[in-house]
Amino acid sequence: MQVDLVPMEILLPHELTIPKKVDELEKMTHRWKAYVLPLVVDRNTGVILDGHHRHQVALRIGLKCLPCVLVDYQGDDSIELDVWPNCGRDSITKEEVVQAGLSAELFDPKTSRHRLPDHLPRISVSLDRLLLPAVEE
Repeated sequence: MQVDLVPMEILLPHELTIPKKVDELEKMTHRWKAYVLPLVVDRNTGVILDGHHRHQVALRIGLKCLPCVLVDYQGDDSIELDVWPNCGRDSITKEEVVQAGLSAELFDPKTSRHRLPDHLPRISVSLDRLLLPAVEE
């Protein structure tokens, strides 16, 4: 799985976050001085599929880019979508996820649950690097 550095302004959340989880993750991120897990993002729209709390930490600390695995969300049937138990919904579609991200009418935290065919790679991208703009290769 390829990991790319993606400019923050491209990334669009589709869910709200839990402030306490963002606080905890921010502390861990400062301790690690790095991002250790990439976000999963639809390459066609910039909608974040996994990593909303990591994205919120990045906004708080002023990062310019984030490590992301870019996927063809709607075109890849191996990316499974479900809802979390007790989220208040029985189902959700990929189209609804994309529309939420594009419209900024966000779902409640932990509504959508994405499953990828492969595990996300462990990474270590320093905060110093993420404070710089992404560079086109």
